[in-house]
Amino acid sequence: MYRLLLAVTTRAATPRGWAWGCGRRGAHQRAGSGLPRLGPGWAGGLGLGLGLALGVKLAGALRGAAPAPPPAAPDPDAEASPQAEQPPPREQPLAPRSPQTPTASPPRRYARAIDSSRDLLHRIKDEVGAPGIVVGVSVDGKEIWSEGLGYADIENRVPCKPETVMRIASISKSLTMVAIAKLWETGKLDLDIPVQHYVPEFPEKEYEGEKVSVTTRLLISHLSGIRHYEKDMKKVKEEKAYKALKMMKEMMESDQGKELKDKGDKNNEKNDFAKAKIEQDNEAKGRNSKPVKKKNDFEQDELYLKEKFENSIESLKLFKNDPLFFKPGSQFLYSTFGYTLLAAIIERASGYKFLDYMQKIFHELDMLTTVQEEHEPVIYNRARFYVYNKKRRLVNTPYVDNSYKWAGGGFLSTVGDLLKFGNAMLYGYQVRLFKNSNENLLPGYLKPETMVMIWTPVPNTEMSWDKEGKYAMAWGVVEKKQTYGSCRKQRHYASHTGGAVGASSVLLILPEELDAESVCNKVPPRGIVVSIICNMQSVGLNSTALKIALEFDKDRSDIP
Repeated sequence: MYRLLLAVTTRAATPRGWAWGCGRRGAHQRAGSGLPRLGPGWAGGLGLGLGLALGVKLAGALRGAAPAPPPAAPDPDAEASPQAEQPPPREQPLAPRSPQTPTASPPRRYARAIDSSRDLLHRIKDEVGAPGIVVGVSVDGKEIWSEGLGYADIENRVPCKPETVMRIASISKSLTMVAIAKLWETGKLDLDIPVQHYVPEFPEKEYEGEKVSVTTRLLISHLSGIRHYEKDMKKVKEEKAYKALKMMKEMMESDQGKELKDKGDKNNEKNDFAKAKIEQDNEAKGRNSKPVKKKNDFEQDELYLKEKFENSIESLKLFKNDPLFFKPGSQFLYSTFGYTLLAAIIERASGYKFLDYMQKIFHELDMLTTVQEEHEPVIYNRARFYVYNKKRRLVNTPYVDNSYKWAGGGFLSTVGDLLKFGNAMLYGYQVRLFKNSNENLLPGYLKPETMVMIWTPVPNTEMSWDKEGKYAMAWGVVEKKQTYGSCRKQRHYASHTGGAVGASSVLLILPEELDAESVCNKVPPRGIVVSIICNMQSVGLNSTALKIALEFDKDRSDIP
């Protein structure tokens, strides 16, 4: 304070102090005003007077100020008084943009679930070394959270965001199923007649000298016997036999364990000997039947095709003359080529080109960012795709043309569009339960009986991303199950994963467990939908999506 007063009085006492303090503009105003020129003594006196007055005022304020109360013991009267409100916190400067771009603030009720899920995604991303990952979650039909982690384009440092467009790979099969279901509902497509009725270009098939029929229904659930990317039938059969033997061994061990428990200790020694003998026999069989090492999908040449196919019929030349690996209906063999044939069936049954018919469906579902993947068009927010080479260095994936498998794995989309699609399916599945309590509900995009058929597990199928489930019609389905009280409870859910060159994906739907009483004052859809897309191949995402769905379901259940 002393220095401030000294500076003011010194400057005021200077002969040209006011002219210096007010600048050139003040000097010109005085010169043209006609007023008598003030002497330096007057200016100095005025400056000294103002300084002394300011000093007296500040000193009085300091003497009257009371010490601030300690922060640990606030004054309750001051909190109640509106005049004693604390000032709002100072606005913090914005941090530099990071490769984590959330949307608007989500509801507070799901803050715990969001924090937990974000941490889980960071762990997965770090474990596999994925460049970028995008997640979206909806609760009861409303998008609650969507966020991008990492980079959509590493070279140009473009962060992932909810609008990022990526390959959704085999989730395309679930989209294609909607087209088939629509044609079936209108009577334009019969699921159970031979495919040659619609596509005569596909030759009739034999298996071990016997004529067999391939139908649309068998194609949908991967029971047709048409091959996947592996062309070697012997390798595929050996692998299937090895898996079947392994499963049988596990079942036998489980049954033997139950028998031992039932019989008690009396025959333990005898049973142990028998069990050991069976294990030795099974191990010997396993060694003899262990398959030759089979290439995984990403080592298959056909996955990296660069040839452009003009339509689905033309794409059939890749596999239509190959023999069936199994008798149709007898065994499950996942086949993306089976969905290429389904695309041709859709074209003939609908009278539209496959892509035109799918774009019509996307428009009706409000999936405006979902398109077929093509190299030439400018697709805004499209990510780049990556893979690790043999030296564990991150590199760009090679160019591929997915025109041969648009129906089975060739679409691009966003997490937001996938959430819309998931909720449309969930609405159609649940709307039948609400009809008695709310007659004004709109119909679902697909009829309730259609959705029940689609989400009913099919015998002789497998769900590779969750062994507890079965494949249904273009969806994997896990049914509700609980074996013991107060123990693990298996929730009913439907999902489909995807793996493409430089991309991984999942769409998971966890329906709310409803009964006649719980549907009152509610409207469908009721449940959690999770979509995750990633620009790195071979990333398993189904278990992560299920954990996220259960986290949100917990927060949702805690709200009265």
